[in-house]
This record gives sequence, C-alpha cells and structure tokens, in this order.
Amino acid sequence: MGGPGLCCLASSGDRPVLYASGQSILIARLVVHRARDTTRLASIERSHISHFFCQVAEAALATQLKPHQEKSNFIIKTPKGTRDLSPEQMVVREKILDMVVSCFKRHGAKELDTPAFELKEMLTEKYGEDSGLVYDLKDQGGELLSLRYDLTVPFARYLAMNKVKKMKRYHVGKVWRRESPTIAQGRYREFCQCDFDIAGQFDPMIPDAECLKIMCEILSGLQLGDFLIKVNDRRILDGIFAVCGVPESKFHAICSSVDKLDKMSWKDVRHEMVAKKGLAAEVADRIWDYVQCHGGVSLVQQMFQDPRLSQNKQALEGLGDLKLLFEYLTLFGIAEKISFDLSLARGLDYYTGVIYEAVLLQTPAHAEEEPLNVGSVAAGGRYDGLVGMFDPKGHNVPCVGLSIGVERIFSIVEQRMKTFGEKIRTTETQVFVATPQKNFLQERLKLIAELWDAGIKAELMYKNNPKLLTQLHYCENTGIPLVVIIGEQELKEGVIKLRSVANREEVAITRENLVAEIQKRLSES
Repeated sequence: MGGPGLCCLASSGDRPVLYASGQSILIARLVVHRARDTTRLASIERSHISHFFCQVAEAALATQLKPHQEKSNFIIKTPKGTRDLSPEQMVVREKILDMVVSCFKRHGAKELDTPAFELKEMLTEKYGEDSGLVYDLKDQGGELLSLRYDLTVPFARYLAMNKVKKMKRYHVGKVWRRESPTIAQGRYREFCQCDFDIAGQFDPMIPDAECLKIMCEILSGLQLGDFLIKVNDRRILDGIFAVCGVPESKFHAICSSVDKLDKMSWKDVRHEMVAKKGLAAEVADRIWDYVQCHGGVSLVQQMFQDPRLSQNKQALEGLGDLKLLFEYLTLFGIAEKISFDLSLARGLDYYTGVIYEAVLLQTPAHAEEEPLNVGSVAAGGRYDGLVGMFDPKGHNVPCVGLSIGVERIFSIVEQRMKTFGEKIRTTETQVFVATPQKNFLQERLKLIAELWDAGIKAELMYKNNPKLLTQLHYCENTGIPLVVIIGEQELKEGVIKLRSVANREEVAITRENLVAEIQKRLSES
C-alpha cells in the first residue's frame, strides 16, 4: 500500500498485525485509535514487529501529539508581486484616489462594483495573448472561477446581464495578473485600477474626447510632470496590416507584437514577427514604414493621402474619426498633449476603435528628482463588441473608457516623498484630551465624548495617570494641532485650557464655549 521501510499497525482482535504504508502520520493515527495511549504500544508483541518499526511508530505518535511544532523553514513574507502598504503610504494613496474619483464624479459618473472573481468562461478569449496571465482559482467542486484581470470585462458582463444600454460609470478595485512583477516600475501581480467608462450609442468621438480630457485633468492635477497621450485606432492598424500583406488570421498576433515596441527594439519585434509568428520579412518591413510615424492632426491628413492606406475602407473610417476627435480635443484645449502614434497597438483583443495611452516624459516635475521610467500611467480605448460577447442574442452596446495606473503613479509620488523627505500625517486627529492630574480618567472620558458628539476628531491616552509631558510630546510627534487640558483647577473654575501645539500658547475657555472655539480655530487653519 505504501513505500518500503515504513509501517502501520492494525489489530485483528487482540493480535497486532503489520502492513506497509507511505504515510507515517497514518501510523500515529492508527496506533492512537487502537492503543488509546502509549502503554498499548509498549505491550505489542515484539515477535510480530521489529524494533525499527516500533521506533517509526513512536516517532509518528510523538508528531501526532505535538501538532503545533515550529516550522524551521517558514519565512514570513508577502507573495511575489504583492506588498503591504504602511499607514504613511495609505495616506498618499488615498489622496491620489480622492483626486481621481473627484474628477470622475465631476464628469457625471456613477460608482459600480463587481466581484473580485468571475466565472472562468466569462474571462476566456477576451485578452488575446495575455489570457495566460489570468489567475484561475482551484476547483473545489463548484463553479470554475478566475480572479478578474481588469475591470472592463466585468463591466461589459454587468451591462449584458442587466440589459443596461446607457451608463457612465467609474470603478475602483483590485485586479490580478500572473506577470513578472517589476516593483521599481510599479508593476505588481495584485494592483488597483481606477476605471471610467461611457456605455451607449452616441454621436461619434464625443465620449472619446471626454475620456481624453479626463486623463489630462487627472495627470495635470497630480502634478507628475510633463506627459503625452498617444492615440491611434485599431481600424487604422488593421488597415496597415492589410495593405502591407499580413494575412487576416494573423492580425491579432502581429498587433500584439507591435504593442511591444515601447519595450523592445524594432529589431527584436521584427524577429518575433518573422521567426516566431511566420510573417514574411518584406511584410514586416512594410509595417515598420508606417508604425515609426507619429505626429498631430497633420499626420492624420498625411495618412489620408497615402496611396495604399487610402484604398482601405477600415483605415479611412478610423482616420475620419481621428480627424473629428482632434477637432473636439482642440475645443477642449488639450490638442497639444495628444500625439497620433501609429505604433500604439494596445494588446487587448477587445479594442475596436480609438485607443490611447498616457506616458510621462522623462523630465521630472522638480529638478532634484531622478527620472523614473514607469511606462504608461493611463490608457484606454473603444470596445464596441465586448458587451455583445456576453449577450445571448449578440446585442452590442458601444463603450469607450480609460484606466488610471494608480500603482505606477504611486511609485512616482513615493520617490518624490523620499527625495524631499516629506513627513506624512497618518491620522486626522484634531484635538488631544490631556490632563496633568492623577485619577482624572473619568473627566477625560466625559470631555472626549463631548468632542466626538460634536463631530470633532479627538484622541486621549489609554492610561489612568499619564504624564503631561508625554501627552504633549505625542501631539508634537503626530501633528495634532490642538490640546485641551483638564485638571483640578480647571474643574473648579468651570474652564478648559486650550493649547496650540505649534506655538504652545494656552487660553482658558469656558466649558460651554469649548466646542465652538475649537471649531472656529479648525476652520481658520
């Protein structure tokens, strides 16, 4: 039944018998079950079991009786590609998220949430070559599930499932990808995404232009330095592939290769196209003639005049929409931040029209900062066919959206904090309740309850007899601006001392006027 050299004990009546087993733990369980205590093991007839097997059984029994033995090789760490966030980091993160979400709300979006995992079949065949990066959950006898890879596919599933035809929504949540993490560049296996999407049938390019305006507002508001938003259109890319001689069956595969041009040289991308994906070398070279082009609206006009591309219907549709898009971007006052870049591909298969990606230029916001290469910090595009993939009748809902790369932005802000040695307050406490007296806990509790009931953020020390100097040092170290001090003298006179931590000035305030005075000072600070 098992590996040689190990045994299990069973009993036929009162007579123990021996059989082989590969699991020493089973020895202990059977011995414990049959013998009940160690005296039973000692009484086993030695003629039926060797001394070696008894030692094995005794060792297994000892293990069974010590279930909480220490694991010598156990290392406490977070899983690869994940991290904890300290209170200081959470303060910075929340400020970033607040700015992003306030922009989404300013543009009329509603908040939506979806499960962290989806049915596996909902996510399959949605991400092209990146499908292998989806985390599948272990089958435990129920549904086959996967952790969500992004927030876009769950949104499309939600629209189809609830038969929603028009919606402007934002969603902030974690996603998971099995890619090689690059912590220094803000690339993780678990990370937060902030998405904004507009679903519905509208006149062309108006929602798309608003998405680009939102990206500009957020990146400008975060003061990350100069940035550029690259735009392209999947129909133009497909038109380029067609006129260059790429077989239609290879469009997605070649698009995925083009998408790597921001990380790899053309030489390496060309090798992948030719050697790994079977594209003719001359076809790859013709693609290069196009994808190295970038510019503004003048490049759009130039592509209209291209003798080969102007003969492709798909490409002309894409160019027409881009021309209209630049008109709206000019009206929004952001056209100078936008570059028509024919190398932009966005590897996800569900994009059908305009695509865009924001990158920080290498000039830091401040001269003292080191440039940090974090890749794109925001991206998105149009996906008009994704909802139809979930609808039983194939009814489509046109959609366009964007995603803000919070982790990458956070990496930049973290580096800036280290460069300038910025100190971060981890609490929002406004007032500390202190006393110089012993046995004044009850009075402090009464006082802090009054402050809490008035909506004032307040703290006290969890000691019956704390030292006043210790309490004041705590306020200085944590940045609490005000201290209220109550003692025997104050209690007799019906006043409370109000102390400014910054300048250490103290004034006596009547108990009934204390809350109003605190609120006044806080509103002025």
